[in-house]
Amino acid sequence: MAPPPSVAAAHDRADPGADPSLRLRRAPAAEADAGDSSGGRRENGVPHPPPPQQQQLLHEMFCYRASAPAHRRVKESPLSSDAIFRQSHAGLLNLCIVVLIAVNSRLIIENLMKYGLLIRAGFWFSARSLGDWPLLMCCLTLAVFPLAALMTEKLAQRKHIREHVAILLHIIITTVVLFYPAVVILKCESAVLSGFLLMFIASITWLKLVSFAHTSYDIRVLSKSIEKGSTQGSSIDEEDIKGPTINSVVYFMLAPTLCYQPSYPRTAFIRKGWVTRQLIICLVFTGLMGFIIEQYINPIVQNSKHPLKGNFLDAIERVLKLSVPTLYVWLCMFYCFFHLWLNILAELLRFGDREFYKDWWNAKTVEEYWRMWNMPVHKWIVRHIYFPCIRIGLSKGFAILISFLVSAVLHEIPLLFLTKYLQDKFKNTMVGNMIFWFFFSIVGQPMCVLLYYHDVMNRQSQTNR
Repeated sequence: MAPPPSVAAAHDRADPGADPSLRLRRAPAAEADAGDSSGGRRENGVPHPPPPQQQQLLHEMFCYRASAPAHRRVKESPLSSDAIFRQSHAGLLNLCIVVLIAVNSRLIIENLMKYGLLIRAGFWFSARSLGDWPLLMCCLTLAVFPLAALMTEKLAQRKHIREHVAILLHIIITTVVLFYPAVVILKCESAVLSGFLLMFIASITWLKLVSFAHTSYDIRVLSKSIEKGSTQGSSIDEEDIKGPTINSVVYFMLAPTLCYQPSYPRTAFIRKGWVTRQLIICLVFTGLMGFIIEQYINPIVQNSKHPLKGNFLDAIERVLKLSVPTLYVWLCMFYCFFHLWLNILAELLRFGDREFYKDWWNAKTVEEYWRMWNMPVHKWIVRHIYFPCIRIGLSKGFAILISFLVSAVLHEIPLLFLTKYLQDKFKNTMVGNMIFWFFFSIVGQPMCVLLYYHDVMNRQSQTNR
């Protein structure tokens, strides 16, 4: 005896999550006579549903029978090759996070029991570094170079000096701003952090001044073309070809960008509460970086031998032992600088374009990683190296090669041909991403740390002789 339509509908409303495969099918003839056999009543030929108690009884009688089919269609196992990518793996990700926390907690406890608390301020700051006033004076005098570049542009804009003279002055300014701090650091033999910060600021200043000189020269060329009427039909915004001012240069030197332009997209207001929260998070991650360096990296490198000398297995063991802490330090550094600090600076200056990085963690090659992890430098290279190469008639491949060599300098050259081969072989696959992480975190950074440490130790031993 099949349930009437009213009962089936009531069951659907009462239990919408029930598996439809567990319900018995009804024949059309039974459905036609359902109004009389349901226990309900008719008015003018229209059936009315039975009372709720009777509906529940019929629900139990017809829908949960032992003869109801339990298997109705073909299904794959969740981890089979055809279905694994259609499933959610959030639970497995949570398991990996729990295991990672447990393993690292054990390593922290084991390290503290073995070495004790090794954090010391002398590695970062010392009485000698506080007395390194030449480094502080050098950092303060770097502000003179943007003013010199602005003065050069003003003279060129008013045609008080010729173009080749302005270009020569910009070359001198950008060269001095890079080598002057390096000479001061070598003469003073400063602490690690002091020298690093000074060269970091000097490098950023150099990149900004190169962009300022190149952009200002292009603006002058465009202005002359507009005066001659040779740019008719092209869409050029007057805001983009304004001459430099002291306000625009100061804003550019402080803004989280390396590419100069007369105006930038701006936000409406400053979120002070958000800035305070980000500053606190930045301090926490900075302390975490210091803890990992002092507690893990320093003991490993101090007890190591030169990776290119001695026992090969010992070198592999030290490299693998360094891979995890150096990766953690790099990730903390990336998060602190590119996400927290640059966004804080952008918020304080109401700087609108905050694409400081892309999803570099999905990179399949080192080349793709360098295009995504540092967007300010990538935009600088595209604007001031790649585009000029294209404009002078070079092929795109050669322009990309020049841009890659400039960005890589020397540290990517050994991986250049290997990454090209891997990119062709494992393009758009998970294997390429795994190979990138292997060379990035397991081989590249630990080897650089060991080589740099032993180079510094050799220099200090030669100095003390």
